[in-house]
Amino acid sequence: MKGNIISFLIGGILGTAFGVAVGFFAFPFVFPPPPAADVLSDTEKSAAVVANGTFIHANPSDPLHYGKGSVEVREGSVFLKDDFEVGPGPKFHVYLVPKAQVRSEADVTGQMFVDLGQLRAFKGSQRYPLPVGLDIKSFGSVVIWCEHFSVLISPADLKHAGA
Repeated sequence: MKGNIISFLIGGILGTAFGVAVGFFAFPFVFPPPPAADVLSDTEKSAAVVANGTFIHANPSDPLHYGKGSVEVREGSVFLKDDFEVGPGPKFHVYLVPKAQVRSEADVTGQMFVDLGQLRAFKGSQRYPLPVGLDIKSFGSVVIWCEHFSVLISPADLKHAGA
């Protein structure tokens, strides 16, 4: 009798943990947020494009972590354009990374990056303000990074204007 109760409790705990884990991972796929539709203000539209790039699928053997679309860096902001899209997941952030041609997690870990904030949507245009006084020329990539699992989702190599 005592063994049955212990087995029941252990099964209940393990089943609950498994159910929560599956729900945590499946939630962004089942209930993705709506596409973003940020627009640049007239002042931002008149600001010069300092750099631009295109998000890529860094690891083609990984079908879950992909990205595509374009990014523009203007004076004061990073703008993910309306063709931007990444595969859904938990706690994605937008980073500026000094290294150009980021292709793996090792290219980001240990780097002094700038976290521009949590990704607001998995597709659509989004604007992220740059910290005041930041020298954008010292950054070679914009990266979508999963903070929860320390996984590279999608990098974009920046091509600086006049370079």
